[in-house]
Amino acid sequence: MKKYIFEIEMKVRDYECDLQCVVNNANYQHYMEHARHEFLETTGANFGKLHQQGIDAMVARVEIDYKVSLISGDCFAVRLNISREGAKLVFFEDIYRISDQQLCARGRIESICVKDGKLTRGELFDKIFASQLSENIKIN
Repeated sequence: MKKYIFEIEMKVRDYECDLQCVVNNANYQHYMEHARHEFLETTGANFGKLHQQGIDAMVARVEIDYKVSLISGDCFAVRLNISREGAKLVFFEDIYRISDQQLCARGRIESICVKDGKLTRGELFDKIFASQLSENIKIN
């Protein structure tokens, strides 16, 4: 099994499903976003506090490959890794159904950092995620 640097478990709620009784595609992006926010909290950082300092990390690009649909009541885990690509921090996020470890979605989310309204080279990412980025180099 692939190694990840962070994992969070969640459960599908009825209102996240569409007429076909499967999770609506947009909700997978919400799941991934929630995982990124929770991951950031584990580093001691917080989006709100960073914003108050004039620092904003923003999503620049999202790619999601849908594999198997989740349905209401499914428990699932979002597992992630990160890497740096130039000024961007790239999140690789996989969503697995817990009951059978089936891969349901695979995401690649590119994030940039803006300070006082100006694009940075992503130095903040290196500072906040130093140990995770070095750990990720070892496992990939």
